[in-house]
Amino acid sequence: MYQEEYKRWLEADLQDPDLGKELRDIEGDDDAIKERFAVALQFGTAGLRGTLGAGTNRMNIWVVRQATQGVADWVKTQGGTQTVAISYDSRLKGWTFAKDAAGVLAANGINVRIYDALMPVPALSFATRYYKCNAGIMVTASHNPAQYNGYKAYGPDGCQMTDDAAAVVYDSIQKTDVLTGAKYMSFAEGVEKGLIRFVGDDCKEALYEAIESRQVRPGLAKTAGLKLVYSPLNGTGLEPVMRVLRDIGINDVTIVPEQEYPNGYFTTCSYPNPEIFAALEKGLELAKEVGADLMLATDPDADRVGIAMKCPDGSYELVSGNEMGVLLLDYICAGRIEKGTMPKNPVAVMSLVSTPLADAVAKNYGVELRHVLTGFKWIGDQIAQLEAAGEVDRFIFGFEESYGYLAGPYVRDKDAVVSSMLICEMAAYYRSIGSSIKQHLEELYAKYGRYFNKTDSFEFPGLSGMDKMAGIMADLRSEPPKEIAGRKVDEVIDYGKPEETGLPKANVLLYKLEDGSSVIIRPSGTEPKIKAYYTTKGSDLAAAQAAKAELEAGVAPLFA
Repeated sequence: MYQEEYKRWLEADLQDPDLGKELRDIEGDDDAIKERFAVALQFGTAGLRGTLGAGTNRMNIWVVRQATQGVADWVKTQGGTQTVAISYDSRLKGWTFAKDAAGVLAANGINVRIYDALMPVPALSFATRYYKCNAGIMVTASHNPAQYNGYKAYGPDGCQMTDDAAAVVYDSIQKTDVLTGAKYMSFAEGVEKGLIRFVGDDCKEALYEAIESRQVRPGLAKTAGLKLVYSPLNGTGLEPVMRVLRDIGINDVTIVPEQEYPNGYFTTCSYPNPEIFAALEKGLELAKEVGADLMLATDPDADRVGIAMKCPDGSYELVSGNEMGVLLLDYICAGRIEKGTMPKNPVAVMSLVSTPLADAVAKNYGVELRHVLTGFKWIGDQIAQLEAAGEVDRFIFGFEESYGYLAGPYVRDKDAVVSSMLICEMAAYYRSIGSSIKQHLEELYAKYGRYFNKTDSFEFPGLSGMDKMAGIMADLRSEPPKEIAGRKVDEVIDYGKPEETGLPKANVLLYKLEDGSSVIIRPSGTEPKIKAYYTTKGSDLAAAQAAKAELEAGVAPLFA
């Protein structure tokens, strides 16, 4: 079957010389052909993501056109403006895929609003809402290595597509032949017919206004003399982040030169993920050189941001996603109460795998902290519920431990631009009162207890990887562990049972242990990995870390 599909592709006009060459190069190599054609990339709520190349199991113009035909079929059942917004980041073939998606939509009689230059996830979410679109498409593979690209699909609220919508799109994709099934017109023809238009300056300016309106202490950053090093990691962050920082008065910014401009090869960091040290290494070297107060890095699609803070002894320390989530929550609450801008009955939202330290902070300020499933769309869903009740102003902050934050309801996905602004404003504020982010973080631990959160990933590569992962999760459900690392399991919460959790069904297991620590296990939605999230609490960091090491040793055999 896969050999026949390979031959069909080999004989087709693929309109991309790279694809033809790749197919000729693998002629006679059964394994290589099977890997590309035995399965198709699966479209889910996170859209598509895969290695660039030829075949149904790769990211290429044909797979993008097929997926877009599925989106077009769904949009055509919706009524409304019959419009789709499109953006793309610095990934290889990003602009090509964005143009091809626009061509398919236009051929289906659907209007397109596409950015004329690469722009981040929050800009796509904003344009989808601004133009009252039926859907949005973001061409990105987020923080994956350079050989990947992907395609995120958004609903009319600017939130990533719901399970129901994704299922309808997937159904339509299944009925669309990958090489011949999608309608298509050239980008130029779409523009000529008035179906494809660029996103206007009015929309871009409105986004910046919305972001800057989320300042907690407006004007403060102008006078604090903050010194910053910033890396866009060769992605989309450069223009929007620098624009907003300049607007709020932060001008002493040194940009990491090798990572300043868009470059889909990510030559200086093979894995452009602000969660990992290697991605921040160049920035850290530069921060030490110039004596920066703070080093920031945004990922290629600028929805997540990682930082390193300067410590009193002059060294730099990375701040985890959980720690930054708690720091921002605390800063927003304290600042808005001080300024009299805190709404009545404020609501914050976090993913259930994030730190319980946030619960303690929210309680201290009288803020309702809602817990949702992993994936920022569930935070977006909470904002949508508040909006439907006419109470959207109650939402003050949302975060997840994987470095995604949002302050304000103007978009429905994580936003590294507003996060960068607030992190810098917070650093400027602590500097202005003779403190620092590091000092304040230690004060929070002293007040609420020394929590330690760590995530480990167990990889299951190859075609059988997903089956192995499914088997492990099934075993954990049928025979849950009675103890982990000598600690009795007090409670097991299975998020696969919505009738018990009150949340939508999810493949997540939470083990609460007798000493107050916890372990959460969930398979990744986009990669062949099972993730284990550990939370421990100790008298100090060393004690909390030692408890985590014991838990880790206790969990490893479950994945053997």
